[in-house]
Parts: sequence; structure tokens; C-alpha cells
Amino acid sequence: MINENKISNKKELSQEQREELLKALTVRFEKNMHRHEGHDWANVLAKLEANPEKLWSLNEMERTGGEPDVVGYDQEKDEYTFYDCSAESPKGRRSVCYDREALESRKQHKPENTVIDMVTDMGIELLTEEQYRVLQELEAFDKKTSSWVLTPANIRKLGGAIFCDRRYDTVFMYHNGADSYYGARGFRGSLRV
Repeated sequence: MINENKISNKKELSQEQREELLKALTVRFEKNMHRHEGHDWANVLAKLEANPEKLWSLNEMERTGGEPDVVGYDQEKDEYTFYDCSAESPKGRRSVCYDREALESRKQHKPENTVIDMVTDMGIELLTEEQYRVLQELEAFDKKTSSWVLTPANIRKLGGAIFCDRRYDTVFMYHNGADSYYGARGFRGSLRV
């Protein structure tokens, strides 16, 4: 019972945190209208207020350097989509290998965390290669860093994982061993509200 209370408290923001987050999201939304042309912040805010549990996940995206912003709207589902829109891969999510299996397979120099564990803990989804390419159509991201993306099962089964970046004004998709990690590679996530 005590652990359940700790978990639920952990995923709730204080009033001050909520206000600070909403202020940052509002400023970013208004400053980057090219990412969500034709959408009104009042409608996004109404969705956030109706789904307060999503604020915790957005705050985690913000806290780790992701700079989340609205990049789409699904009319059928009546959902806004937020992606991490930091210029470079989020600083608070770098130097992580792909998943727990990869972490456990390392004999030495293990990273502190994994992409999949962090995504799960944050309550977000890892961008797919397709989503990453859509993000790159909005503006140029990851010109100095790279970001892990969701790896197809057949590649992961063979020990690999994929990541993307932007070089020479082109988006590239590459591979690495899933157990590798680098100071300039993090990951980008998405959240539907």
C-alpha cells in the first residue's frame, strides 16, 4: 500500500510545476507555429487539463531536455501529438544503450539506463524512423547528435538497434549494436493527448 502511494505521488505535479510546465509549453507553441499551423493553444490546453496524467509525462520530456511541442492532430481520435523538438537529442537522455537485454549483455562499462526503460518510465513512446523523418520535415534536428529510434524486432533479435540523425541536409538511418552508447546519442519521444 505504501509503495502504491509513492508511485501515484511520483507521477503527479505540484501546482507550481504544472504552471511552470504550461507556461513553457505555451511559449514554445506560440514561438513555433510552423510545427502546428492552424491549431489553437486554447484547444491544446483544454485537452491537457482534461488529461492531467499526461502533464507528468510532458514534464518528464521537458525535464530531460526534450522541449516537447505539438506536431500534429488526429481528427478521428481527437488527439494532439507532442514530439521532442529540442535542436539536438535531449541532453538528459544520452549515453544510454537500447534496452535492458543489451544492458545486461555488457560485461563492463555499463550505462546507467536504457532507452526502452526510460521511455516506459516517462510514459511516452519512442519515435519510429517514419516519425523521426516527419519531425525532420518541420525543421532540421540532430545536426550534431543522433537519436535512437524504435528498432524492428528482426533487427533487434540479431543484436542491433537503429538510430537517425541529420547530416549534409539529409536524414540518415544507421545501425549499431544495441548495447552501444554514446555521449552524443539520446532518443526522442512522442506523447498523444
